[in-house]
Amino acid sequence: MDSQTSQPSQASPSPHTFQVDLRGLVDLLSHHLYSSPKVYLRELLQNAVDAITARRAEQPDAPAAVRLYAEGGTLRVEDSGVGLTESDVHSLLATIGRSSKRNDGLESARSDFLGQFGIGLLACFVVAERIRVVSLSARTPDAVPVEWTAADDGSYTVRTLPREARAEPGTTVHLVARAGAGEWLSPERVRTLARDFGALLPYDVRVGDEPVADLPAPWDRPYPSPAGRRVALARHCRELFGFTPLDSIDLDVPLAGVRGVAYVLPTAVSPAQRASHRVHLKGMLLTERAEQLLPDWAFFVRCVLDTDSLRPTASRESLYEDETLAAVREALGERIRSWLTGLAANDPERLAAFLSVHHLGVKSLARHDPEMLRTMLPWLPFETSDGRLSLEEFAQRHPVVHFTRTVEEYRQVAPIASAQGVGVVNGGYTYDSELVEALPAVRPGTAVSELDADTVTAHLDTVDPAEELALAGFLAAARSRLDPLNCDVVLRAFHPLSVPALHLDDRAARHEQARAEAEEQADDLWAGILGSLRGSTPRARLVLNHLNPLIRRISSLGDPELIGTATESLYGQALLMAQRPLRPADSALLNRAFIGLLEWATHTDPGKDDRR
Repeated sequence: MDSQTSQPSQASPSPHTFQVDLRGLVDLLSHHLYSSPKVYLRELLQNAVDAITARRAEQPDAPAAVRLYAEGGTLRVEDSGVGLTESDVHSLLATIGRSSKRNDGLESARSDFLGQFGIGLLACFVVAERIRVVSLSARTPDAVPVEWTAADDGSYTVRTLPREARAEPGTTVHLVARAGAGEWLSPERVRTLARDFGALLPYDVRVGDEPVADLPAPWDRPYPSPAGRRVALARHCRELFGFTPLDSIDLDVPLAGVRGVAYVLPTAVSPAQRASHRVHLKGMLLTERAEQLLPDWAFFVRCVLDTDSLRPTASRESLYEDETLAAVREALGERIRSWLTGLAANDPERLAAFLSVHHLGVKSLARHDPEMLRTMLPWLPFETSDGRLSLEEFAQRHPVVHFTRTVEEYRQVAPIASAQGVGVVNGGYTYDSELVEALPAVRPGTAVSELDADTVTAHLDTVDPAEELALAGFLAAARSRLDPLNCDVVLRAFHPLSVPALHLDDRAARHEQARAEAEEQADDLWAGILGSLRGSTPRARLVLNHLNPLIRRISSLGDPELIGTATESLYGQALLMAQRPLRPADSALLNRAFIGLLEWATHTDPGKDDRR
């Protein structure tokens, strides 16, 4: 190679090690990773339980005890676990992110452990200014106790202790509270937190001499009778969630590694409200706010369970969204679905009580599950023109199941349709129209039809042509007055007689009406664009009842102005009866008609006054 073109060799840069500001890291943990300082105690319990699990993997008969002693702003936690050697202390306690579960060939057995991220002990700095660990390894016969002392400024010391400093294998952690955090290390707070986090731990955990664990879990205990079990679980629900459940559902899914119970809420809740559930991981409370544990439709239950198959996030305060969680969610949903079908088959009274509160949740499930819809069809309540009925009962009464898509449309037509013998279901509530449309799939032969203004009008009796011709002047005056409102006037005869007028429109008519109003208020550019969107849909219509005495009297008036005022009054009254929201133009019309009628009623003939 030409020496003039050769490049000088470059020496490889030497690697550097990341430097960690422990104070900044503790601030990160306390304000961003962990939701509350209370997690420090869970991390201490978790480390102790994992150490015992590791020792028992090699020595099945080893003791399994954890003791907590809180006094004067200090806390001491002792365990009979596997312990640490001096090299373990340097490698594990002083290296952030390294977990003992990744060492000593235990990687394949990590599912037996609670902690997997190697940051647990740092959580103690959230409440402590100093941590002292004394440990004796159970794996090394001639091991001596080792002491690791760390401060929240990032410094630590390690030294070996005389053999008599700790006679039995295991670890003791000493905490000294930081300024302002002494309350977290008080005996009462430690006892409360230990009970909350460790109630289902499989080992002998005590605060002083007081046991923490309460095993077996309430759902696994034997009871003298089913009624006794229901009472005990109801008491457990009140203690955990603060309500007395309508019922309880066992969540025993062995293949998913799940055991627990779901409690049915006694009051209705919004489907949009995120449900929070309590999840224990191998006995340790992981979170009280697990939101993704159940399918969205199961918003009517709150559950508590213990699992050994789900993965926690780094903070161990929520669940990692993966295929395992998706499978568990599906399995738990299937258990709740089976409970519902069981009630339908064996306990109709309890099912009726449940549906009176939570029919919305069941409808949410049934719209995606034909089998559930078929099972619940005789029980799910719907608002209909025949009263509150199930779709099964309603379909038996009517050859065609008509439904509306909005509550407003239903209120317009239900009284009239009922009087004409037309059955109508109010599909305006959440999920109802979808379920009505799914009816033929689970009940073959059922005819379902959306009810619109044309269908209602077609079921009303027409007026004799000669009579309608005689009222041509009246109808012309009425139509002229409502034409600016994009509303036609139709004369029909229908029951009940007490209804003088019926306002009918559909979504297409309302859409066209909104477009026309926007076009009137828009500038030239937008008016042109909106004008090009003009539809050919039918306009709204005011159906006058020829059988009603008031309509007969108005139709006999000879004054076109008075007919127009009366027509506007009928239009406004029909809107109010349908409980439709009033547009500004409608409100102005009602006010104008009211004033006009008052003026007419108080009008005085001057000639009559003179004759007096």
